Amino acid sequence: MIPYGRQTISEADIQAVADVLRSDFLTQGPAVPGFENSVMNYCGAQYAFAVNSATSALHIACLALGVGKGDSVWTTPITFVASANCALYCGASVDFVDIDPHTYNMSVECLADKLAQAEKNGCLPKVVIPVHLCGQSCDMEAIHRLSKQYGFKIIEDASHAIGGKYRGEIIGNGRYSDITVFSFHPVKIITAGEGGMALTNDAQLAKRMKLLRSHGISSDAADMVLRPPEQLWYYQQIDLGFNYRMTDIHAALGLSQMQRLDEFVTLRHALALRYDEILSDLPIVIPWQHPDNYSSFHLYIIRLKLEHIGKTHRDVFEALRAQGIGVNLHYIPVYLQPYYQQLGFKPGYCPEAEQYYAEIISLPMFPALTADEQDQVVNALRRAISV
Repeated sequence: MIPYGRQTISEADIQAVADVLRSDFLTQGPAVPGFENSVMNYCGAQYAFAVNSATSALHIACLALGVGKGDSVWTTPITFVASANCALYCGASVDFVDIDPHTYNMSVECLADKLAQAEKNGCLPKVVIPVHLCGQSCDMEAIHRLSKQYGFKIIEDASHAIGGKYRGEIIGNGRYSDITVFSFHPVKIITAGEGGMALTNDAQLAKRMKLLRSHGISSDAADMVLRPPEQLWYYQQIDLGFNYRMTDIHAALGLSQMQRLDEFVTLRHALALRYDEILSDLPIVIPWQHPDNYSSFHLYIIRLKLEHIGKTHRDVFEALRAQGIGVNLHYIPVYLQPYYQQLGFKPGYCPEAEQYYAEIISLPMFPALTADEQDQVVNALRRAISV
């Protein structure tokens, strides 16, 4: 089976992890701040905090921005459920903005319309979470402009997008958002085995996220509510936080992978370009790239022109799987998940997202994918859609 995604692990990565295993620090040692500094410096952000998953990063990002009961958070329906769940963890409600039919990211036009109506109804969102699907940035300048008009905060869910660029600048620099979140799951651009990171340029948000990721505990004398004696072991829990810390084992792998981030993205672009070429005669829509963007190409998603194929979406998907091609669907609209339907969401809420879901398939995309494997994928697709 050729999977839709796969990590690329080098001997240097293995050695980096082995070095930590032989060291005195398995959890909170020098590798964690080393990884944080590497990502922070690469992106041009002022603060970065490594955590045990991007889900955890989204959670503490929401909390740092004050999301709580009575608040509303808006995101895209075409994302992994964590982009919405993070608001529910805080006691807030979630709503969804339909997608752009070309980029498949949050539609700025739909967002603007929804905000105008929400202002009239007195129910504007506290936070909007645009998601950079497949590694292509949302139109962040336009979303940022709306945030100034309507007063909401922005969390960039860039779980797919480390190594990508928007308007010539590295994603994660915080120019158009309050907090950016990355993921280091094994199928992402780089991996730490598992893990995430939250980046910001705001000192107060940074302080809050640092506290929340580690039980709400601080050893900083300036944070002490009760004046401590002058003792080195003294700490105080000053808030209700979480055990969301990343280990040195994971951070060492992530730090090692950072050395090849640009190489990985370049390889993904080469694969995407070759897919574009060898798929050009098939009845499908290949991924469209906005000229303002340089995608990290976490995913390569095609849309089936079902009216020209004569087979169902499921037929094509299952035919590919039967031929050993590990295709996937990214994603089922979040509000169609059973849990969210129990919250009152119904089919038809975001028509463009549902049309997208009815037609898309994610083809294998990872740096080690060979030309022969790509040919296998495309030949299998030809057979799957043939009448």
